Amino acid sequence: MIAEAAGLALLAAVSPPALLVAAVYLGSARPRQTTLFYLAGALLMSTIIAVAVVAVLRSLGLSHPEQHTPRYGLRLGLGVLLLAVGAVLAARRRRRGPPGAETKKPPGMMSRMVASPSPRNAFVVGMLLFAPAVTFLAALQVIATARVGIGPTIAAVVITVLIYVALIWLPLLFFLIAPGLTEQRLKAFNSWLRAHGSELLIGAMGVAGAILIINGSYGLIART
Repeated sequence: MIAEAAGLALLAAVSPPALLVAAVYLGSARPRQTTLFYLAGALLMSTIIAVAVVAVLRSLGLSHPEQHTPRYGLRLGLGVLLLAVGAVLAARRRRRGPPGAETKKPPGMMSRMVASPSPRNAFVVGMLLFAPAVTFLAALQVIATARVGIGPTIAAVVITVLIYVALIWLPLLFFLIAPGLTEQRLKAFNSWLRAHGSELLIGAMGVAGAILIINGSYGLIART
């Protein structure tokens, strides 16, 4: 259960915007404090979502043996939803053309907050960026529907949340160890990420969707 949830959380963690924001904050006037508040917002939002989803699904009894069909039906539905969202993102990207071909738009609220680094703004950005994502919800569904006790469930939730926000705390950890080198590498990586981030995100959603569809279909077929 933990391995499956961790794998889906790892795919959910593939978030180019999260890493780009982390790079901006680590290059700001107060890199440690700003990034810590960014991490705090992401952790708070992710934990609230995780506890709520697991509690709701457990209250519905989806971890019980008699709920086998609804459990795998939900997993299959999440997989189809992931593939559909990935297809929409891919279609939108094709319409926009290659990176840099789209027309310039006025910066939104999120962009303005990122462009003005402060602990308060960073905390809010962390909460907004880590609002519910389908792949993260799929990882939580695996935990909530597993037939395990409260201890393993809490451990699985903690591991899943930490993996989900890894693109914040990992750069921060490297920055604390080697500030100059980390900032230099992040700047170099960001140019590639801006050009290929969409393909990376769509690919991660496709892989997660395929895994859930195969898993859900197998569970439903095995039950018949």
